[in-house]
Amino acid sequence: MPTVLRLSGWRFHFYSDEGGEPPHIHVDTGDGDCKFWLSPVRLARSQGVKAQDLRRIESVVAENEALFLEKWHDFFRP
Repeated sequence: MPTVLRLSGWRFHFYSDEGGEPPHIHVDTGDGDCKFWLSPVRLARSQGVKAQDLRRIESVVAENEALFLEKWHDFFRP
């Protein structure tokens, strides 16, 4: 499971067996996890993540959308 970014105790990653889905990023927070679709950025699911953290994470995902998409395509379409 490739880690793309670590920030504020959060780990942004994707799973190696999810290439059949549209580009997205998973985020582990220590308290829970969430998944955001990329392009456009929107929440796919969340479990155990506080609402205020979700808003902050969504901002980070939006700010790093190009990086996440680049890493996704590099990994799933070598």
